Amino acid sequence: MISKSTLQKASDEKIINQDQIEPLYQFIKNEKLIKANTEEPLKFIRSFGDVFIALGIILLVVSINMTSLTGLYFLIPAAGFIIIAEWLVRIRRLALPGIVILLSILFFINKAFAFDSGDATTFGLGIITLSSLLFYLRYKMPFSLLPLAASLVAITIIQIGMDVLDNPAIFVALGLITFCIAMWFDSRDTGRESHLSDSAFWLHLLAAPLIVHGAMLSLITSDNQLIHSFSNDVLMLLFFSVFFLTALFVDRRAMLVSTQLYAIYALTQLLQSDIIDSQNVMIYVLMALGLFVIFFGTYWYKTRRVIFGALADSKISKFVPNLHTRDVS
Repeated sequence: MISKSTLQKASDEKIINQDQIEPLYQFIKNEKLIKANTEEPLKFIRSFGDVFIALGIILLVVSINMTSLTGLYFLIPAAGFIIIAEWLVRIRRLALPGIVILLSILFFINKAFAFDSGDATTFGLGIITLSSLLFYLRYKMPFSLLPLAASLVAITIIQIGMDVLDNPAIFVALGLITFCIAMWFDSRDTGRESHLSDSAFWLHLLAAPLIVHGAMLSLITSDNQLIHSFSNDVLMLLFFSVFFLTALFVDRRAMLVSTQLYAIYALTQLLQSDIIDSQNVMIYVLMALGLFVIFFGTYWYKTRRVIFGALADSKISKFVPNLHTRDVS
């Protein structure tokens, strides 16, 4: 944003009048505020040209995979895609092709070291983590943090060495850690203008299903008498309400998108199992959740302003996008 000192210089050079500085500065400030708060931006695709290039990369990967390459020879196409990344990602800054390139590199690394054996799983995940980290440090591509974080989560679960289905709190803990890291990125770019905010976007996509999955398993399978003293449906509604309010406060609809996807998956699994008896009630709960998200997704910023507007001048508001959101529609 143009600073007051810049406008003052323009006035000193007789480009604008002195009495125009403050009105012009306020106008620019308000325009920036509107831009920052209209919608949660998606910066990984700019035009159909990005899609076209990404499809070309996918075709190239498929064709290479159909060749007679084996073992470490798969590192050759991985190195080739690194060279392509230097052109498309580092120089041209194409995000969507960069995502496909990174996934291609990780795919060929996996093929090269044959990480499909049980003993090599942790080592393989470590290589994927390191590769994603180096890709992020080199190209500052936010998506790199998603496979990086996902690999670390998988390694952590493997190292714990217990049946995570019997300990769903592990999912919640890992999800909350990922969420806190995402908020660290978000708090450093509340205007949603740099790669820091984009990095948070991908971490939120991972954190949300981890938290929701762990919480749902805890509610369904827990033997805790205090939990069973309440209805599962009431607890689930309470959980999703708190989860929604959190997503609303930090202004991250991406959290709800991944939660919706999990809800669809959970509903599918529910209809195929005997986990609980009140299946019809659960179906209605998930349907209500879908309608809830659709409605408040439409009036997202109005709802955010009404619920959290009183916190706009609080210390905690400094870590999230502006709570005095103005509607432009």
